[in-house]
Amino acid sequence: MSEHAPQVCDLIIEAGLIVPGVPLGQVLHQHALVIDGGVIVAILPTAEARARFVAQQTHSRPDSVLIPGLVNAHTHNPMTLLRGIADDLPLMVWLQEHIWPAEGRVISAEFVSDGCRFAIAEMLRGGTTCCNEHYFFPDAQAQTYKKYGFRARIGLPVIDFPTAWAKTDEEYFARAEEVQAAWQQDALISMALAPHAPYTVNDANFRRLHELSAQWDIPVHLHLHETADEVSGSLKQYGQRPIARLDKLGLINERLIAVHMTQLAEDEIQLCAERGVSVVHCPESNLKLASGFCPAARLQRAGVNLAIGTDGAASNNDLDMLGETRTAALLAKAVAKDAAALSAAEALHAATLGSARAMGLGEVIGSLEVGKQADIACIALDALEAQPLYNVISQIVYAIGRHQVSDVWIAGQPKLIHRKLVEMDEAELAANARQWQAKVQG
Repeated sequence: MSEHAPQVCDLIIEAGLIVPGVPLGQVLHQHALVIDGGVIVAILPTAEARARFVAQQTHSRPDSVLIPGLVNAHTHNPMTLLRGIADDLPLMVWLQEHIWPAEGRVISAEFVSDGCRFAIAEMLRGGTTCCNEHYFFPDAQAQTYKKYGFRARIGLPVIDFPTAWAKTDEEYFARAEEVQAAWQQDALISMALAPHAPYTVNDANFRRLHELSAQWDIPVHLHLHETADEVSGSLKQYGQRPIARLDKLGLINERLIAVHMTQLAEDEIQLCAERGVSVVHCPESNLKLASGFCPAARLQRAGVNLAIGTDGAASNNDLDMLGETRTAALLAKAVAKDAAALSAAEALHAATLGSARAMGLGEVIGSLEVGKQADIACIALDALEAQPLYNVISQIVYAIGRHQVSDVWIAGQPKLIHRKLVEMDEAELAANARQWQAKVQG
């Protein structure tokens, strides 16, 4: 074989534009991603890629931009089947009087599996390729995500009261260990410890979670400082704010994924920066439940890794990461009273590499780089709504809608091509959702 013979690869995706994510703000024109074995092996000008590689399959998208697949760093995806069940209510009323009773009526492995399946379809259609789950029946979740080749880190739930998943502290931890052991070698599916919140988990269980997180080398994924009531309740019960309590218990470290964080003093922001805590900003859920404002710009300026999540579809009410990223960017400016806060490039970074790093997956996904997994979203730019095009990153964050996502690949495998789901029957999914609606309504 001549030294100049083209190299064989699985897939080449050619695009008018590529936003690789690193370095921040970079835009490549008329480039191609070369993929083999699910991994990006080259990023080259299109003409050069054609000369150097022969692909089993080539997709040409001259009027589109390729971005890293969006990473939803906090969600309760089975709750997609509860979308719209209780709206316009404060958090604790919403949770205690509506959500928990509804879950009590229907929650099961089947509900969780069907909810995840429905969520996968919605996420793929919006360019999301990875999620950080926080819900019950993690075994059913893992099996469903694996079946559809969707990347996920799945929470192992711990809460101080009985649920359909476990009845006692011992059962929560025994089942967590069982699921962690079953999935620890998987390429797509990984686990996190998922205590619900400081007001629903006792000190002894938090100490145990800290030990297991270190032993298993997996994150702790926790709702924290979500509302002013949570903070005042902690002061009343423990004589200290939740972050101070968790710090005493050893949990404020680089493995903590702290979600919401709307109530933060400056010293708490500095503590998170020093300890390597990642913060997941869920602006739309926080706005809808009137929980407060995460100080995204202050966190970012302090050096805290900022991620973005949608929260669940029962409180958002969608899994639209493009919409969430836009809201995060706009809200950051209003809260900081600074139009330059959380720029378009910084917001997109938070929704991709920032979220991947929060989940401990920053070396694997979150940017389009040689050696990383080929988790990719393609956004069509030929619609009137995307014209004229001066700055593609600004356009993605401030003007593009999820309906303009045309194609998605996970580990180089096609999941959405020309807006059509590759492995899922949309009519069947809709019919299944209607069946669950009937059960939820009783």
